[in-house]
Amino acid sequence: QVQLVESGGGLVQPGASLRLSCAASEHPFSTFAMGWFRQAPGNEREFVAAISWPYPSTWNSDSVKGRFTISKDKARNTIYLQMNSLKPEDTAVYYCTMRPTGAAGIWSPRSHYAYDYWGQGIQVTVSS
Repeated sequence: QVQLVESGGGLVQPGASLRLSCAASEHPFSTFAMGWFRQAPGNEREFVAAISWPYPSTWNSDSVKGRFTISKDKARNTIYLQMNSLKPEDTAVYYCTMRPTGAAGIWSPRSHYAYDYWGQGIQVTVSS
């Protein structure tokens, strides 16, 4: 099993920045990709961003493009989500997720079905 631990959430005003971190525990298999999803009350889980582990590829949702940046630190088994120009509609619980190499199913970075492991989630609230 893999544990994913998110940190860095909180309450900020519109226009502010936050950086989320997600650290993965040691595991015996290779990582294929990691990503972030979010879920606001009453809404379905929504794709935010994803990053390939072996390659430099990244994917972002249209709603955060130009404001959020996903990055990785392979030595620390950690990914980050730098969130700038935050808006009230960014308010949600943010979940870190991981797909191991060789996972079953079609690879589609924007689909939550493509990922096998999930963190507990961390609250981000954007409000004045």
